[in-house]
Amino acid sequence: MPSGKLLFEPLPSTSSEHAYRLEGPLTLNNLFGFQEVLRQQCDTTILDMSGVPYMDSAGLGVLVNSHVSHQQHGRRLILAGVNERVQELFRLTKVDTVLELVPDLEAAYRALGGTQKDIA
Repeated sequence: MPSGKLLFEPLPSTSSEHAYRLEGPLTLNNLFGFQEVLRQQCDTTILDMSGVPYMDSAGLGVLVNSHVSHQQHGRRLILAGVNERVQELFRLTKVDTVLELVPDLEAAYRALGGTQKDIA
């Protein structure tokens, strides 16, 4: 499957929570800049993945490694709005039981005890 460009747009955040909207496939060909974003130090990273149509094993590996790194440092990685195709990959690889998945961006903010409007 051809690989397109991955865009990651910062969303309104606080100093302790960073949020990004992803647009495009998460694949080996386009994930290196995205990895740097995931390495930023904050209490919680929220990824709105509603614009990610598919990912390959390299993309999956980046998310799992980031999740592990976040946990080791007492931080959270929340994935919001994951489509059915990507959720199926998570189920097949059993990472759906490890990653913190929520239905949408608003649910991610609620999981932090607030709403999207509270984050500015």
